Amino acid sequence: MFDKKKLKLYTKANGDKMKIKITADSTCDINEEIVKKYNFSLMPLNIIFEDNIYRDGIDITTDEIFGLVKKYNKLPRTSANNPVEYEEFFKKEVEGYDALIHFSLSSKISSSNQNASLAAEEFKGKVFAVDSASLSTGIALQMIYAHNLAEQGLSASEIYEKINERRDKIQASFVIETLTYLYKGGRCSRLAMFGANLLKIRPVIALKDGKMDVDKKLRGRYDDVVMEYVEYTLEKHSDRDNTCCFLTYSSLDDKLVEKIKERISPLFDKIYITRAGTTVASHCGPNTIGILFYNN
Repeated sequence: MFDKKKLKLYTKANGDKMKIKITADSTCDINEEIVKKYNFSLMPLNIIFEDNIYRDGIDITTDEIFGLVKKYNKLPRTSANNPVEYEEFFKKEVEGYDALIHFSLSSKISSSNQNASLAAEEFKGKVFAVDSASLSTGIALQMIYAHNLAEQGLSASEIYEKINERRDKIQASFVIETLTYLYKGGRCSRLAMFGANLLKIRPVIALKDGKMDVDKKLRGRYDDVVMEYVEYTLEKHSDRDNTCCFLTYSSLDDKLVEKIKERISPLFDKIYITRAGTTVASHCGPNTIGILFYNN
């Protein structure tokens, strides 16, 4: 965390709007269209399979990850970038800007934020490392919010404070078709996996206090469960910020994606549809879907 006494360091003395760069780990799961629209830059995490190291979103696709898991019956390992790699990334991206704000995967899930924060210290208040307390497009929502605040003329330190104040308002959850990937990753027992798969139990995994937890257990045919998840989420979070929503999935039938979009379209001004990247998908598996948005 930043020393609050130093938070105002990079507010321009003459009142001019700061030129702020916004970056994130590749686990934010945004597509190239969004990257270009907001001028974001991404730091790819590493995917390790056998003796090969792949950069998330660059060297390997989500579908290729699923193919490797099916072929070898084991999951890849994911690896956070070290402080030196973050420092090199920040040095390159902050050039030409007054400040940089970087978003990382929740610190309770990964060491990414710890390493990014160590690297940020080398820039003496010019780089702000944000612990998103989220994952996937729960991070992307915060990036867009930061961008909009920068467009309004807020300083990097003010944006950093507002992001942290609103962090617990993120609705980030997913429904998972099978526990197989969670079992392979050591997040549930073999007995729990077989029992859930046999009974067609589909867990809803939600981010709570920066950690993944089972929010609800749904049961039945997966297409029906997905729509039940959508209705459950909308009812549970009825006081929504309707500005923006992400519909993010690892893999899913196009018709079902369109059905979800039709259901939520009247509720939000803008809906972004993205696919989970290789880091997130390697933990949740195929046919995982989530709707993510801010609550008021």
